[in-house]
Amino acid sequence: MSQDIINEVYFLVYSVAMGIVITFVYDFILIARQMVKHNLLFVSLEDFLFWAACAVAVFYMLYEENNGILRWFAVFGAAFGMLLYKKIIGMHFVKLLSALIKKEIHIICKITGFILKPFIWAIKRVAAFCGFVSKRVKKVWKYMKKKLTAFVKMLKMGLCKH
Repeated sequence: MSQDIINEVYFLVYSVAMGIVITFVYDFILIARQMVKHNLLFVSLEDFLFWAACAVAVFYMLYEENNGILRWFAVFGAAFGMLLYKKIIGMHFVKLLSALIKKEIHIICKITGFILKPFIWAIKRVAAFCGFVSKRVKKVWKYMKKKLTAFVKMLKMGLCKH
């Protein structure tokens, strides 16, 4: 086999690998979207940045491997790599990794809740005590204000008679 044909085969393999890598990275974006809900603006921004980065990566591959010449078999190779990855691995990968991450987050929340339970209990008790004290202070303040107002009235009446 001639060296030109071998180089073309390598170029096709690189383009298929590029399609697989692009789809693999995009799956992580999909997983992040499942973990944290995004609105349409952020989804659009993420997609734009991702595809812009992919365009730069594909252009760099074309430049390095084929002197920047666009070959249709490279485009079809990348599309085939994307399709191959999506059909074989991608469908299960996103679901499995999302479920594992959600499970880990759930376990971490349970452990954190268990560890923080005594502190939360103590904070609730302190808050309840502060509320109790606050009510008592308000009652005493109201009583003192009432007595002081009555005393001031009596003092004014006593001073006005003289």
